[in-house]
Amino acid sequence: MNLSLNGTTVAVHRDGADVDPVLSPRPFLHPVTTLAGTTVTELQPRDHRHHLGFGLAVPDVDGTSFWGGRTFTPDRGSVLLDNHGRQQHVRTLERAPERHTGLLSWTDPQGRELIAEERALRALPLDEHTWVLHVHTVLRNTSGRDLSIGSPATNGRTGAGYGGLFWRAPLGPRPPAITGPDGPTNGADLHGARVPWLALAGTTEQGARWTLLLHQVGPHPEPWFLRTEEYPGTGPALAWDERLPLPAGAHLERGLRVAVADGHPHDLPALAKAVVDPP
Repeated sequence: MNLSLNGTTVAVHRDGADVDPVLSPRPFLHPVTTLAGTTVTELQPRDHRHHLGFGLAVPDVDGTSFWGGRTFTPDRGSVLLDNHGRQQHVRTLERAPERHTGLLSWTDPQGRELIAEERALRALPLDEHTWVLHVHTVLRNTSGRDLSIGSPATNGRTGAGYGGLFWRAPLGPRPPAITGPDGPTNGADLHGARVPWLALAGTTEQGARWTLLLHQVGPHPEPWFLRTEEYPGTGPALAWDERLPLPAGAHLERGLRVAVADGHPHDLPALAKAVVDPP
């Protein structure tokens, strides 16, 4: 299934059914491209094979990994466990060229459902160089018991609070430039920061320039997980330094808007405003 604008495909939606079980199979978007066709996602890179473009990945839902790969444990560090869950597409609730809403089932290694998710994806035009991906997700605890969401950080690995909506960008000849609401930065001060938006501006091996501006939806931003030197990847963290409770029958909602632009726009604060308040 594709997301398209004016007949141009800007993202391919994959159900993840063919993903290796050890990578926690799940639906994701890849490739996501700029309007000029530059790919701005990465799929199963050698450095982290469980990075699948853009999607929703969580390392720990009551011990089940919906992230893939190794799990950080307090006593043994990062080890490969038989704890990988699966996000399965159940049915499509809405479908049009520029939007897709689906119902997903999150199951543990024994096939028992822990979470039912409704995920809405929409492509919105912004200008001749930029489009916006709007993501809204509702996670409902259907397990019949209280759950909690964790991360390597909640298990003792300092600074590794990743998990949630996560964008893996492609490697280039150099790390992308990082900008936040206070201006350009090396990125270290945005890792763990509760700011509404941040932007990555990269260049491909072929010289094509791209920019991603990710803007959280809602009045209370979550801490950003951000990597730039080892690999380019970022997303708001659900469980940055403490577990997030999800009681039986309860739900949580999260939203993200991502501007996908050709080139390196000069006025990123203006772009951030346009992302949440289109002209």
